[in-house]
Amino acid sequence: MPQNLWNADSAARLPDLDGLVYRSNLLGSDRAVVNIYGGNTSAKLTLIDHAGRSTNVLAVKASGSDLLTIAEKGFALLRLDEILPLFQRDMMSDEQMTDYLSRTAFEPGRPRQSIETLLHAFVPFKHVDHTHPDAVISIACAPDAEDQARRLYGDRMAFVPYIRPGFKLSQWIGHKLIDHPQIECVVMGKHGLITWADNSKTCYDNSIRLIQEAEDYIADACKGKRVFGDLHVESLNAADRAAIMAQVLPIIRGAVSSNGSTILAYDDSETVLAMVGGAKAAEVSQLGAACPDHLVHVKRQPLFVDWSPADGVDALKARIPGDVRAYQERYVDYFEQNSESGDEMGNPAPRVILIPGLGMINTGKDATNADVSRQLYHRAIEVIGGSEALGGFVSLSAKEAYDIEYWPLELYKLKLAPPPRDYAGKIVLITGGASGIGRMTAFRLAQDGAHIVIADINRAGGEQTAAELNERFGFKRAIFTHTDVTSEAAVQDTLRQTVLTYGGLDVLVNNAGIAGGAPVEDTTLEMWQRNIDILVTGYFLMAREAFRVMKAQGIGGTMVFVASKNAVFPGKGSTAYNAAKAAEVHLARSLAEEGGAYGIRVNSVLPDAVIRGSSIWDSEWKESRARQYGIQVHELNDFYRQRNTLKVEILLEDIAEAIAFLGGPRSAKTTGAMLTVDGGVPAAYVR
Repeated sequence: MPQNLWNADSAARLPDLDGLVYRSNLLGSDRAVVNIYGGNTSAKLTLIDHAGRSTNVLAVKASGSDLLTIAEKGFALLRLDEILPLFQRDMMSDEQMTDYLSRTAFEPGRPRQSIETLLHAFVPFKHVDHTHPDAVISIACAPDAEDQARRLYGDRMAFVPYIRPGFKLSQWIGHKLIDHPQIECVVMGKHGLITWADNSKTCYDNSIRLIQEAEDYIADACKGKRVFGDLHVESLNAADRAAIMAQVLPIIRGAVSSNGSTILAYDDSETVLAMVGGAKAAEVSQLGAACPDHLVHVKRQPLFVDWSPADGVDALKARIPGDVRAYQERYVDYFEQNSESGDEMGNPAPRVILIPGLGMINTGKDATNADVSRQLYHRAIEVIGGSEALGGFVSLSAKEAYDIEYWPLELYKLKLAPPPRDYAGKIVLITGGASGIGRMTAFRLAQDGAHIVIADINRAGGEQTAAELNERFGFKRAIFTHTDVTSEAAVQDTLRQTVLTYGGLDVLVNNAGIAGGAPVEDTTLEMWQRNIDILVTGYFLMAREAFRVMKAQGIGGTMVFVASKNAVFPGKGSTAYNAAKAAEVHLARSLAEEGGAYGIRVNSVLPDAVIRGSSIWDSEWKESRARQYGIQVHELNDFYRQRNTLKVEILLEDIAEAIAFLGGPRSAKTTGAMLTVDGGVPAAYVR
């Protein structure tokens, strides 16, 4: 239920644009009122321009921003007196309107205005809200939408059948308010709600009051009804759902990634499970999208998988690739039936996948986009359910949907985006990622778009690294998994968490390491075994489980083993470490041979003496190395620098760059290789 959250003290402290920012953030805080990235708000202001002139200005939410988080800089500022004469025109194309509005900018450097800017300009009130409340859209998508809206609001409302946003819709609403000054709102068929007032608080109060009336109306209609039909498929318990999804998500990810790497989000909330288990779910889910805001992020239809737990998980795994292909074929038909000359088809893969008994999977180019799809299909569930309670759900038609999905103004935004980076949409698991080489690599790959799993036994360091990655690179860009690489169960759980969080795995960086050793006669069995357990068995366990996930995806993958110069040129007094590192590179080459048939590449990086910032070079190991070479501890850096051909110190970022190369597309035809990053140690030259 929408709550009136207005706080006079808070509003007074945040007077930006006459309360517009504060009001917008309040509206955006309830996704049942305004969809994520949806809706728009405005205020008509009097501002002083650069020449000291008093100017009437329209402040309107810019395209692509979100009301929940929008700040003052997120609003376009336009010269209102240059916009209002457009009301007298007979027609303007979207392109003409956009070009004209861009020339009315009051202040340079502001973001691009919304396509619904004229709607706000033509409403003759100082403050305007355009929201997408679930309850109002349920009414607007009923078979008798105008009659339903009239029963609720009576003569307080004007109703407009669906018209794509733009000049015509804006002008129509402006005329309605001139002809019927007593009305309180406009309900737009399959679209949303418009409200207004001459001050920000009253505008907000009106929006919340009218939305509450609609919610009460829908709640009353839903009483005693199963809007998605009687329960047809019961949900599995949470543990069983997770166990099945850990097997199924990589297959889904492989099937939907033919047009580029995809991140998945899994949702098994009660709302979703109740919907997908209903007897009518398969039918009503395919009717279409409720409104433009939903369509852009969930597509016209989800993929509904006709499966029940009684069929068994093997049947589901076998079914998914064919169902995705069939969905893509239907999408191609939809495109061909509605496209115009010059249109280029977008990604035909589903954005939403519904599976009875299990829940919903959402897809996106990154975690943020997958989550936006997830959030908006929750809104779709509420809207469809409300419409069904009123007698049925009437969606946008296929042509209406296409004209939104392939709207030149929407496609224009995509063209402005920079080309995808090397690791865009990629999922990277880094063992030993809490510090040193692993931590540096995490930041290096995240910079190129990767989603990072920090797997480390160091909980505090791992959690901190993941938190810093998320703070710098955005929503869900990294997770931490507490991992002991010597434990088979722990490694398997890490891969399970990776799959359930992101859907699969593209790159494994086997980096977890230790340092230490002794001359052979001083090497204890415990010392030997610890090196073997971490550096060989740990690498094997991680590689094996990663191999299984990558093979299930069917889209290839890469592994990078962080070995050592010691793998090919042993250092004195570190027999166990030398042997373990040699085993690593041979394991990598063995896996390269096995993985080739599946497009899985495996390569090794061989660093030497990465001392600065490395957690394994503790005081004991430094002292041991210094004794071995007959020098002082403080002389180690210079000793290692002077022994290589280039006379350089090897840094963490040098290794991270080598890993980025071997793990990414620039080395697409390289496997089984060893790349030395040691400044040139002649005895370690690979032969």
